[in-house]
Amino acid sequence: MKLPIFTERLMLRKLTNEDVDNIFLLDSNPEVMKYVGVPPTTEKGESARMLENIINQYQNNGTGRLAVIEKETSQFIGWSGIKLLTDEVNGFKNVYELGYRFLPEFWGKGYATESALASLDLGFNQLNADKIYAYADVGNESSNHILTKLGFENKGTFLDKGDVCNWYELEKINRKN
Repeated sequence: MKLPIFTERLMLRKLTNEDVDNIFLLDSNPEVMKYVGVPPTTEKGESARMLENIINQYQNNGTGRLAVIEKETSQFIGWSGIKLLTDEVNGFKNVYELGYRFLPEFWGKGYATESALASLDLGFNQLNADKIYAYADVGNESSNHILTKLGFENKGTFLDKGDVCNWYELEKINRKN
């Protein structure tokens, strides 16, 4: 991966162990975790283990979630990126998946879309993916809207950790941007 990635308002960079406070702030927030399918994190050690997993993904799979930094303030606002699904999700395994998570004070500003576009560019042009997948809880209207706006096609629903989710697919040849 050629990093960092710069967009108009954002910088996307690899997450590091120094991001443990940022990840804990994000994943301990009940609003952020509402549609994730797991309860909010209660211990910083959980965030440290998640970071270790992401750092291993960079080394083992050549990609993973990236820290999203607001350029104007240099503030961590969330994460976005492409990861390789190494555990089966909805019958799919070893495919690239787009995901993002942001602090609530940065919702509704277009950051998820902006970072997702940069992530899709990385997936299609650096990782040479033919298809990228994504999924979102059916109740998460904002995330479902973003994925549709990005050109993802809803391929139906499935059950993930007890929650009904929409499964999306975006083919490189059908990409809008």
